[in-house]
Amino acid sequence: MIVPKEGPVLETCVFVGSRRTWPYAAVVTGPVFEFSEVFDEDYVYFYGPHLDAVSDAQTETVWRLLELEPGMEVLDLACGHGRIANRLAQRGVQVTGLDATPLFLEQARRDAAERGVEVDYVCGDMRSLPWPEHRFERIISWFTSFGYFEDSENHEVLSEAHRVLRPGGRLLIENNNLAELLPRWLPAVVVERDADFMIDRSTFEPTTGRAVTERTCVRDGQVRRFTFSVRMFIGAELKDWLLAAGFDSVDQVDHEGAALVAGSGRMVSVAHKAVFERLPPA
Repeated sequence: MIVPKEGPVLETCVFVGSRRTWPYAAVVTGPVFEFSEVFDEDYVYFYGPHLDAVSDAQTETVWRLLELEPGMEVLDLACGHGRIANRLAQRGVQVTGLDATPLFLEQARRDAAERGVEVDYVCGDMRSLPWPEHRFERIISWFTSFGYFEDSENHEVLSEAHRVLRPGGRLLIENNNLAELLPRWLPAVVVERDADFMIDRSTFEPTTGRAVTERTCVRDGQVRRFTFSVRMFIGAELKDWLLAAGFDSVDQVDHEGAALVAGSGRMVSVAHKAVFERLPPA
């Protein structure tokens, strides 16, 4: 159950266990990703100014790479506080946003109201989506919002996305390009705002493909520490995962739509669901 760490309970999300078994041998070890620790008021406080500054441009990138049109039904998977979803809604897209953090969803709803748009925000678990097959035309997973769970459950996220996409639909995943990130990996990154600091000390584990981060937040004289890990990918590996989940083809580009190369600052994978689904072998 995910609830805010402090303040009134806004709503709750009940997570259910994974229901499929995947034929992958990788076993992930590392800290469990506690959403309520990572995604809280400190996250918005430290990341908010940067995210607000780039949200218009990133929304334009999403629109272009997914070839969106007004009226399309789109799911923003791990929508956060709605910075992309609400801007897409302003352009006429019918947006649904799913996230596991009630605090973020309340902020997303307030922002939608201020912008005069309607977005259906749902608190839930991306491993078990609460919609029937063929519900959406497009799905977005933006700003490293994929890779929170163990490998078998990360595969489940992709399978669920494939299930709720309509034939011919597309899934966009935007995340770090590990090939570009590893050569310039820093042992510590500090974000400063006013007199407050967020310090991330991170290591990369090649045997699990995960970045393990110890985060220290120093804010208003209070210190908070916790550890989390996120799965990282090179392009070929994520492409293989998407094809294994049932997608017909995968395009991998940078934010400008140019072909992905080792030096691309970010990686965007656009997975296409076949217009005519293949029948299983007899």
